[in-house]
Amino acid sequence: MPDSEIRQDDKTAEKPADHPDVADVKAAQESRNVGTLERKLKSRHVQFMALSGAIGTGLFVGSGQVLSLAGPLSAFLAYLITAFNVYCVVHSLGEMATYLPLPGAVPVYASRYVDEALGFTLGWNYWYQLAIGVPIEVTASAVIVDYWPNSIPNAALITIFFLPMIIINCFPVRVYGEAEFAFGAVKLTTIVGLILLMFIITLGGTPSGDMIGFRYWVEPGAMNEYLVGGSLGRFLAFWKVFIQATFSYGGSEMVVIASGETENPRRNIPKAIRRVFWRIALFYVLAIFLVTLCVSSNDPRLLDAIQDSAPGAAASPFVIAIENGGIQVLPSIINAVVLSSAWSAGNSFFYASTRVLYSAALDGKAPRVLAYEKWGVPYACVAATAALSCLCYLNVNNSGGEVFFWFSNLSAVSTLIVWASICVTYLRFYYGLRYNGISRESLPWKSPLQPYLAYFSICFCLIVAFFNGFDAFFPGKFSAKTFVPPYIDIPIFACLFLGYKFTQGTSYVKLSDMDLWSGKANVDSLEGTWPEVHPRNFLERIWFWIA
Repeated sequence: MPDSEIRQDDKTAEKPADHPDVADVKAAQESRNVGTLERKLKSRHVQFMALSGAIGTGLFVGSGQVLSLAGPLSAFLAYLITAFNVYCVVHSLGEMATYLPLPGAVPVYASRYVDEALGFTLGWNYWYQLAIGVPIEVTASAVIVDYWPNSIPNAALITIFFLPMIIINCFPVRVYGEAEFAFGAVKLTTIVGLILLMFIITLGGTPSGDMIGFRYWVEPGAMNEYLVGGSLGRFLAFWKVFIQATFSYGGSEMVVIASGETENPRRNIPKAIRRVFWRIALFYVLAIFLVTLCVSSNDPRLLDAIQDSAPGAAASPFVIAIENGGIQVLPSIINAVVLSSAWSAGNSFFYASTRVLYSAALDGKAPRVLAYEKWGVPYACVAATAALSCLCYLNVNNSGGEVFFWFSNLSAVSTLIVWASICVTYLRFYYGLRYNGISRESLPWKSPLQPYLAYFSICFCLIVAFFNGFDAFFPGKFSAKTFVPPYIDIPIFACLFLGYKFTQGTSYVKLSDMDLWSGKANVDSLEGTWPEVHPRNFLERIWFWIA
């Protein structure tokens, strides 16, 4: 909304009755992106989504491929640098979402602060990026079950994992919140246990009694070579694994997408964002560091498992470390947890994708029918995500590993483009606030070190996205499998953006025309209506800190 519409003269303000059409237009504009979803996600739901929401096969299984290709130091640095990038993205998006918590609001922010064409493009590209995570995790779940000998047909396994996701997302959002709370508790317990176990294994506290220390960083070495020898080969191996690390972190911003259905969002969303930092630092970076100490990058079990597309946790470096230590029962237990984590991550992707598409429909960037909602559930968006997710049935006639490869690469590149777009949108928001004289000190919550975090993320995401398929251009390496997945999403994004821009005649949003207010009054009116709960004893104080 332009400044001229906000800063009306006194005469207009004194005679609203003379202009009922103006009042109606304003009311419609104010509520256009708010929607009719219900704020039923409690603090504990949001906090556990932040801590464990998107943790799935990328961490438990995909980290083995990163370790074998790049070596321990390169793997650790790739996850560490990508973790900082996620920190930048989540904090940039979190500041906007705390100021204006709308359901799945990323495309709305882009339309308001950058260009209507970017809002359209992000609405569909972000929906695709999240929705494609559903068949990725369903496919992974079906493969994980094969860790245990069974004769269940693939189609049956896929249906067993896919159907409950649809059912849960057809219920009010509180059901989804409770499901993720339960699965999150399992994942958090497992990861903390694995971190402690990796530390014990490193120190030799296993039946084998072998004290490892930094042995595998010395021999076979801290950094592997890729395509060529020497320092260039070590750099290429290091660079190659960034895309897999990105896939592991994909969906980390999911908790912010839920801000439109969160109770007391201006308290719970900043709290959840701080949890994302600890999840990144502890559950990813520390876990990866410890597992690189416990497993050699040329461990025969690891290489054989990857080469043979071994099912389930057989290719997990965590399980290989446990097996090498002579611990018996745990591998099957870890596989069960990996299975639950994969399913939970797929369920989270399903939920988030429906909210992004719903947001795009409310903003007029998707067919209006997709804004259909009943009992707080956007059923048309649930149907759209379910339809795309049927791609998981490709696994019936193809090896699970092959399907997983294509899906994960498409998802990771899309993630990088979306993250860069989020940070571009934040920079416009940042400068829009300054232009309109709104101090960031007056915001409900402001992220630190801005706008430098956003600038870093834009540069990082675009560089990795453009150069992640470099190996396709080496002699004898060019093929559809090496070229298409790394780059197909870039022309798709460009075609969506330019196609909408030229057909609809959209223009770049000027700072003076930026709409920073529509929908804010609705959230402001809820301030003070949420009950303030205080801990009554020491145990409750600990629980309130966690959730």
